[in-house]
Amino acid sequence: MKPLKIEFASAIENINLVENFINTAKDEFNISDISYGNIMVAVTESVNNAIIHGNHQDTEKKVFLTFELQSDKLKATVEDQGTGFDFENLPDPTAPENINKIGGRGVFLIKNLSDEVRFFDGGKKVEMFFGLS
Repeated sequence: MKPLKIEFASAIENINLVENFINTAKDEFNISDISYGNIMVAVTESVNNAIIHGNHQDTEKKVFLTFELQSDKLKATVEDQGTGFDFENLPDPTAPENINKIGGRGVFLIKNLSDEVRFFDGGKKVEMFFGLS
């Protein structure tokens, strides 16, 4: 099965494109309702991070999203054109001093909703894996 790919400008309103793209992937790859919820939240969080933190909402910069079936798993890849980030030293959003902070939960959610997460290229590219069975 061919991967599904989309690219778009780094504008927050393009999250609607992402949600529609995930719905297309749900049908194309026969994703269960349980996996769908995790994929929707983790992928939209990752795309939000790419738009806001990676590309700083610079509409000249693109975000790339790919879904690919790998045996019994769906691989979702999100890549931005920013400078990356230190994904190994993020503050724990569940620590008492961070509980009331507005941001800082995206990567935590991504890691907890995906079966596996890998960062590449200094954090500019993230691969998330989701079991389909």
